[in-house]
Amino acid sequence: MGDILSQNEIDDLLKALNTGELDVQQISTKIEERKVKTHDFRRPSKFAKDHIKTLNVIHDNYARLITNFLSGYLRTLAQVEVISVEPIAYYEFNNSISNPAVLAVVDFAPLTGSIILEMAPPVAYSLIDRILGGKGLPMERMREFTEVEIAIIERIIVQLLNLMREPWENVIELKPRLEKIETNAQFAQIVSANETVALITLGAKIGDVEGMINLCIPHIVVEPIVSKLNTRFWFSSVEKEATQEAKDAIEKKIEFTKVPVRAILGKTTIQVAEFLELQPGDVIPLDSNVNGNLEVLVGDLLKFRGSPGVKKNKNAIKITEVLRREDE
Repeated sequence: MGDILSQNEIDDLLKALNTGELDVQQISTKIEERKVKTHDFRRPSKFAKDHIKTLNVIHDNYARLITNFLSGYLRTLAQVEVISVEPIAYYEFNNSISNPAVLAVVDFAPLTGSIILEMAPPVAYSLIDRILGGKGLPMERMREFTEVEIAIIERIIVQLLNLMREPWENVIELKPRLEKIETNAQFAQIVSANETVALITLGAKIGDVEGMINLCIPHIVVEPIVSKLNTRFWFSSVEKEATQEAKDAIEKKIEFTKVPVRAILGKTTIQVAEFLELQPGDVIPLDSNVNGNLEVLVGDLLKFRGSPGVKKNKNAIKITEVLRREDE
């Protein structure tokens, strides 16, 4: 919305139009500017928008699994969510790493090459403190990690890598394996500096401590499956045919499932005053016929019709009709 003109400005504008100092065509003409986007041919964008969108969907599921795992493992409130997914050069990611850092070099099998899982020091310190019986408070000052602390972090990262298999299963059957943990970015060079990588940034909150967990996935690693990193392929492969063994197991469990079965003898409507005056021996007429079929419900669903009777001195219902259609 443009600026609102004052009365004096309006008078000056009308005066300029009357004297010819200002042309009406100059006011109505709009200058259209072309939007130009700079393209660097030395660093072509290798990840399309659809690839980024698919990675976002995959890691949304991954963040949910991490949240559930950390909440149960640490016995405290944990929240992990995807903040951004963007393609950048590897040197940009490498230059942004603090020192000390937690850099897990991960073999992204069966794909050739490695990825990096980076955990912010505040998050790592909080995990260590919580596991060792503390309250998960952040460190007052940054310091190098001890061997014992690295061993604890290594154990957690192995669990995080195992959770990575499920979100990726619709694209590829991953078997990620931790190769090593580095605390210095100079010793975690997995690709050349100008190589395009997908940087997935996860925001982690453990108790009162907040930090980042970054996943650096080089394009050269996922290049063999990049055609599968599109939403159409991803969603089309969500539904998988269940094995016969799984079907038999589900069928066996269903067979022994208990469900309530009840027969409706009849229905009627009476006034509240009549209901309050009911005494033992009173008769309530129903809307059903003595010789007619009764409705038999499984849960709240009408499935059978039957006739009342007695079997072994107990009231019983004899099924006379099976209703196949659930809407009857």
